[in-house]
Amino acid sequence: MINLQDIITAITGHQIASLDVHISDAVIDSRQAVEGSLFIALPGENVDGHDYLQAAFDQGAVLAFVDRQIPDGFNLLDLREGHFTPEISEINLPLCLRVDNCLKALQTTAAYWRVQHPIPTIGITGSTGKTSTKELTASLLSMKFNVLKNPGNRNNEIGLPLTLLELNDQHECAVLEMGFYVPGEIRTLCEIARPSIGVVTNIGTVHAERAGSQEIIAKGKAELVESLPTAPKGIAILNMDDPWVRNMANQTRARIFSYGIVEGADLTASEIQAHGFEGVSCVLTYQGKSHSVRSPLLGQFSVYTILRAAAVTLAEGMDWDTILQGLETSKMDLRMRKITLPGGITVLDDTYNASPASTIAALELLRSLTGRRVAILGDMLELGQYEETGHKSVGETAVSSADVLILVGHRSRNTAAAAQNHGFSPGQIHWFPDSNTAAQPAAEIVKDGDVVLIKGSNSMRMDKILSALEVSE
Repeated sequence: MINLQDIITAITGHQIASLDVHISDAVIDSRQAVEGSLFIALPGENVDGHDYLQAAFDQGAVLAFVDRQIPDGFNLLDLREGHFTPEISEINLPLCLRVDNCLKALQTTAAYWRVQHPIPTIGITGSTGKTSTKELTASLLSMKFNVLKNPGNRNNEIGLPLTLLELNDQHECAVLEMGFYVPGEIRTLCEIARPSIGVVTNIGTVHAERAGSQEIIAKGKAELVESLPTAPKGIAILNMDDPWVRNMANQTRARIFSYGIVEGADLTASEIQAHGFEGVSCVLTYQGKSHSVRSPLLGQFSVYTILRAAAVTLAEGMDWDTILQGLETSKMDLRMRKITLPGGITVLDDTYNASPASTIAALELLRSLTGRRVAILGDMLELGQYEETGHKSVGETAVSSADVLILVGHRSRNTAAAAQNHGFSPGQIHWFPDSNTAAQPAAEIVKDGDVVLIKGSNSMRMDKILSALEVSE
């Protein structure tokens, strides 16, 4: 882990050999501090990290980034230009490090630390499938390498540098998910992480409310491939089935490694079969040779996750025997969970988040399962101009995927209307304004033996409906 010497060098450019204070981890929440932590006192919408300096130190933190005046009584070392003097005889811990901006100091330190570890780094972005691709890619690579990956959704301008500060001499490669909210964000993440391989999953409408349009989203995601090194070191792994991603081949100096179901891609999948809860199978073809694959991943849409992970591992020189073994045995921490309740009720818990593409994919999985199929779907947020069409597309898909629809949120009225217009029985459509109102009725609608999909944007709190189902059983 990084130490005080490295932090000072990263921020000031000076090397101070006598300040060898090792850091155990870096945190932005004082409650997560442990012995040896670096605490970054970031300002938030409701709280300011500077108000929790003492709490972090009480938890064991030894250093803290601060960027404003702090009360007397804290040890302070000013690293700002014009204030820092390299003649330091001694320090007393815990120590506050004064910087111009805490977030910028975190990013600068992480970028410096990344340079000290010149290992292959894979950046992954796209509208859907980022997390599953990151998890499967890291799982396969770990069969040959010591892999660092960002946990959970730590994929933004704060989470990614926090992850990079965990790099140590044992790591041999890094797999980093990169989120997108506004133009320029992924470029900043690339400046910090310096990926040599970039994977783009697809371009959907999620975050269109913030970004504006699919064109702007595509431009923002393309910042990953634009930031890659020149071929042969740089490799852009692009989805040939998505026209927005396919066009990115003209926006990079890196070598193109294409994947997809269409003919002409470097790595293709064919003979795709979903086997319900038994996973998915397909045939992967690369350089004229075909390989049969069976994976525990659920749903036909998981084939794209398999293609992307296989493409990365092939680019990293792994052999097919190892890749196939990994695909068949990989155990991944995915957001969709299968939960079995009393009465033979099976729940697909996908309450973390939702977009039109991911919801349609989940509905296609539901379609392949046996039993009465109940889709409990909440509003999909941040779709901007695509809000109405996105919800309608989900309603159209639900007609062939579900027997009962339970819809939550005002936007989902569009889902209900589209489903009914395409032949869904009105008597099997139930609408509620919010998850609190829907929870108990949904638990009463679900019957023994049902297969239930629960999905919606995170702020819709669809987990409340899952809790009601669990309690009712």
